[in-house]
Amino acid sequence: MTIHSAARARIVAGLALLILAPLATPAVALERLVFRTPGADENLREDLISSSLVAEAAQEGVDDPQELLAAAQADYGRLVGVLYAEARFGGIVNILLDGREAADIAPLNTPADISTITVEVQPGTLYRFGTASVAPLVQGTELPEEFAPGEPAYTPAIEDAVDAAAAAWRQVGFAQVDVAEQSIVADHAVERLSAQVRLDPGRRLRFGQLRPEGFSRVRLERIVEIAGLPTGQIYDPDELEQAAGRLRRTGAFGSVTLQAAEVAGPDDRLDFTAIVTEQKPRRFGFGAEISSIDGVTLSGFWLHRNLLGGAERFQVNGELAQLASDTGEDYTIGVALTRPATFGPDVNLRVAAELEQLNEPDFTSQSGTVGFALERIVSEETTLEAGLAYRFSRVTDDAGTRNYSLLSLPIGAVLERRDDPLDPTEGYFVDAELEPFLGFNDADNGGRFTIDARGYRGLGEDDRVVLAGRAFGGSIFGADLQGVPNDFRFYSGGGGTVRGQDYQALGVTLPDGVESGGASLLGLSAEARVGVTDRFGVVAFADWATVGPEATPFSDADSHSGAGLGVRYFTPIGPIRLDVAAPVSGGGSGVGIYVGIGQAF
Repeated sequence: MTIHSAARARIVAGLALLILAPLATPAVALERLVFRTPGADENLREDLISSSLVAEAAQEGVDDPQELLAAAQADYGRLVGVLYAEARFGGIVNILLDGREAADIAPLNTPADISTITVEVQPGTLYRFGTASVAPLVQGTELPEEFAPGEPAYTPAIEDAVDAAAAAWRQVGFAQVDVAEQSIVADHAVERLSAQVRLDPGRRLRFGQLRPEGFSRVRLERIVEIAGLPTGQIYDPDELEQAAGRLRRTGAFGSVTLQAAEVAGPDDRLDFTAIVTEQKPRRFGFGAEISSIDGVTLSGFWLHRNLLGGAERFQVNGELAQLASDTGEDYTIGVALTRPATFGPDVNLRVAAELEQLNEPDFTSQSGTVGFALERIVSEETTLEAGLAYRFSRVTDDAGTRNYSLLSLPIGAVLERRDDPLDPTEGYFVDAELEPFLGFNDADNGGRFTIDARGYRGLGEDDRVVLAGRAFGGSIFGADLQGVPNDFRFYSGGGGTVRGQDYQALGVTLPDGVESGGASLLGLSAEARVGVTDRFGVVAFADWATVGPEATPFSDADSHSGAGLGVRYFTPIGPIRLDVAAPVSGGGSGVGIYVGIGQAF
């Protein structure tokens, strides 16, 4: 909508009709410029100088008289605008070019040379509101506290009051509310400003049709379906923003703008144009992590953002892990197809398949998984998911070889409330999943629960210090440990759990003496991240975890811990991480070195 800017333009135009009484500042020499602001405080003085085109020209070494004259004549309005914003309606502005007032110099009589420019702004006294009203108002509308009789008459307070009143009307369906009349008068005798604004709410409107423009590869009907504009319902600006957000999060569009028609239809329906810019359909990426304990992990993906013309995302993922480690390499390859707006504009359908070969310290396995899930986007911060999956795995350990088949119903929730997922300084993140399953072949019936919760708090100027904490864990219930695949069991040690400890160093010993992962895991991590410069930071961290043979943590469980120091180098794609850690308790020896992209958590 453009109502905000239109209303503000009218208010500024009204203020321009005020009778000016004088303006000025302390002397600041900027080459050939003298800038005085007698009576102004430091903040006002800086605002005046930063808004001045003459000051900008002097800093850039402009010496063309015509350019300097144009800048000086434009500065009157700019400087007055700064004073009005600070409730100074009785100020005086003088701009002298070699002693001549710039406003009195005709453009065709430009001086041949300008050696000295003197700008003097006398701010005058602070004016206060005598009358402050915006009407009519929707019942319950709260105007800014600053917009009230007796308060300083800052012009942004008028703009904010009009914005708040107009927003309230839009929230109840009056999409084309506008400023009908305004009276803004300064009484210099009593140093009071009277501000009275009358709104015209117009008609209560309903959503009309959405008409996409700018597309070429994504089909028109799919754009309309994904946006999910509720045609026929009462206009709601939140619904409009959600429609734009749905289109953006597909990843198929680089930009999305929803623009209202200038005139509503006779049936009180307001049509909208969706102006979209499509992204390039294909993309690829890669990542790498290096650990002296876990080995090298290489990962990559190939993505098509619009596989079938309906903004479907098709992605191929691959990972090679534990390269150059003592246990042998792990291999994973997977494909996934995600279709937005399936069974509703906020429900995505994802179909996926994955093959995996694991060579771990206690076992080797080959597995395959196929399944689908429905993802419900509750808000920009909350996502729920439920699906159905079939998994087959063949596992070999000291107890022999087993074949596991699981039919599972994974149910998950994600709360993403970090300010920056790559390098957070505030907020929190929670990822929880419950996966009940039916077992076939050597598998039992049961369930598995996992959770990963992270929180962040920035301290000091520009969040130079960030305290980060993480709690993670899981539990297998209703099934014997040997009745679930080994990679369903819980281990600790290495990057991702306890740095400084050997990879999967902590598990349990089964009654037959076989080393195995546990039925429960609980871990804690804490970091203090300190920014040394804009490019470099240092980190102190400590990790702890316990793994037990029972579904309940701490039941006959062992624990271990590690701690260390790290360095971060900040880049546009996230911080490059280097951590050095050593064991603290629970055995282990030596030092672990970890290198990757992004914070540890």
